[in-house]
Amino acid sequence: MIDLLLDPFNFGFMTRALGATLIASAVCALLSCWLVLIGWSLMGDAVSHAVLPGVVLAYLLDWPFAVGAVVFGLLAVALIWAVRDGGRVKEDAAIGIVFTTLFSLGLVLISVTPSQTDLNHIVFGNLLGVSRGDLVQIAVLGAVVAVVVLLKRRDLTLFAFDPTHAAAIGLNPRFLGALLLTLLAFTAVTALQVVGVVLVVAMLIIPGATAYLLTDRFGVMLMIAPLFSAVCGVVGLYISYYWDTSPGGMIVLVQGTGFGLVYLFAPRRGIVVLWLRRRAASRRRAAV
Repeated sequence: MIDLLLDPFNFGFMTRALGATLIASAVCALLSCWLVLIGWSLMGDAVSHAVLPGVVLAYLLDWPFAVGAVVFGLLAVALIWAVRDGGRVKEDAAIGIVFTTLFSLGLVLISVTPSQTDLNHIVFGNLLGVSRGDLVQIAVLGAVVAVVVLLKRRDLTLFAFDPTHAAAIGLNPRFLGALLLTLLAFTAVTALQVVGVVLVVAMLIIPGATAYLLTDRFGVMLMIAPLFSAVCGVVGLYISYYWDTSPGGMIVLVQGTGFGLVYLFAPRRGIVVLWLRRRAASRRRAAV
């Protein structure tokens, strides 16, 4: 058993993959708690897809991928707000228009860019190809997001639950919304190397949704989500190593499976648990 656990990490690329997975899992899970409460799941999808052209342009300019991804993530947020606030287009339509357009731009740029690097890795992830430089980049971005979230935790929580009350006590809901979306752009970049553009949204939504089914306390939710995400990341990485599958896809698959189990068997809200309770209650009434 010890050999099974330690054998994958005889390889440097697996050790770096584990580090990137744990950082991205924890950071994405933290932010996912606010995204789930506010109802910004689609916004997470939009930002994660919109960074693709920025990554390709960064490659062409020989810049770090994170620079282009962050710039286009912030650009996507600005465009969504501009379209939403500038006319009759609602937020969900603005999100759909902006993220599909920018994602399509990224696909076109990939198709016309001569490259010795397989840029399709950006779409589907290249966890086993994480270099030391990539790991440092992921760690720095993750640390920035974690520090800001911890410093502004109370304000962001109040904004999530009651933006009207937040404005009444002197906070600026628009600024807090912009801050959260900026953090979302940074977080999407941290997960880009792990699962790729297509699956980033899963890491931004599943942990928070799972924790939401397990507790009513937001502080507890902020502990459950990163723990759940990190465990799923490690399990998915092990399975991908021994079954020779895509690591990013397997990590998200394990997260989805974990959510399904919680959805069915959560102590208070699980579908199966609630059904068993109703059945027991009906039996007691029949016995009386």
